[in-house]
Amino acid sequence: MTSPRELSVYIHVPFCAVRCGYCDFNTYTATELGGGGSQAEYPQNAMREMDLTLADDLAAGYEYDAVSTVFFGGGTPTLLPADDLVAMLAHLRSLIPLTPDAEVTSEANPDSVTRESLQAMREGGITRVSFGMQSAVRSVLATLDRTHNPERVPQAVAWAREAGLDVSLDLIYGTPGETLADVETSVRAALACGVDHLSAYSLIIEGNTAMARRLRRGEIEAPDPDDMADKYELIDDLTSADGLSWYEVSNFARTPAHRSRHNLAYWRGSDWWGIGPGAHRHRDGMRSWNVKHPSRYAGVLSTGALPVQESEQLSAEDRALERIMLELRIVDGLPVQAIPEQARDQIAVHAGRGHLEAGAAAEGRLVLTRNGRLLADAVIRDLTV
Repeated sequence: MTSPRELSVYIHVPFCAVRCGYCDFNTYTATELGGGGSQAEYPQNAMREMDLTLADDLAAGYEYDAVSTVFFGGGTPTLLPADDLVAMLAHLRSLIPLTPDAEVTSEANPDSVTRESLQAMREGGITRVSFGMQSAVRSVLATLDRTHNPERVPQAVAWAREAGLDVSLDLIYGTPGETLADVETSVRAALACGVDHLSAYSLIIEGNTAMARRLRRGEIEAPDPDDMADKYELIDDLTSADGLSWYEVSNFARTPAHRSRHNLAYWRGSDWWGIGPGAHRHRDGMRSWNVKHPSRYAGVLSTGALPVQESEQLSAEDRALERIMLELRIVDGLPVQAIPEQARDQIAVHAGRGHLEAGAAAEGRLVLTRNGRLLADAVIRDLTV
């Protein structure tokens, strides 16, 4: 049996009131999907999967001391009643205890919460909420097919903080038609809420989205890489001036204590459960993912089987490659010895180009500079071949 360890748990809630034009996630807008896949039946299905996952771990000789982070993602988890989220968390706690300082996050849309629901979430053990703000500019929200009123964001943040929740805001930059001034407006509006964590993701137009179809029809223009770089630098400047520091290429926190420990667990290759339709799971190099449709997911669970669609055992080489791809994106960097010997000559090359912090490299760690963050994919590619 392996040594006891801590576990992270991701719970995917695949429901949204409206499907956004840029969204490529496994989400569904129908309240009733049939075949046991409805929103009302979802919590029981998720709890049944938790039971089966624990049994599978124990049968394979894996035992966990405690759960250190939980993340309700989506979709929009807060489309479910707060009591449902709390019930799923309580069931998980009955299977594996949570650490005393466990970080328990729920994603939320600003228009899917109330003062009362946020209070109920906090009383039920949720410690953190991540609001999908995306932008403070109405025209940008319209292009993204976001339906919330931007003026709702400060109200939702205030309610969350009143309830005792830590708060993060998510922004997207690079939306077609968005100006540099629009980005500044959005970042300043987010920071004015007094949050201690901000995520800012560059827009990627995935091929099977409504936005991609608009792009193919010539209705919108593709994001320009130089424009995206300018916007990232602006975000970095504004967050830094407000006292937040980058700790992952797209994430900024006021102090190390405000960093998302759940996401850090992913970036550091820890073990996690993935509960829900389409959710991914990782256990000591074994990665698996569930069937996507909620009705099919429910149907497999009803037979007493885990709803796994496929799995793969990562080779030592694959795990080493993923470690470079993920850990180089965080401010702690990674040890030089994690780089394949045949690629280590690239360390001096990228340090010379200003992509790696020279001092950290001299001490045996590789940490991206701001220019390096802008070119992270290229730096990582050179260091893995």
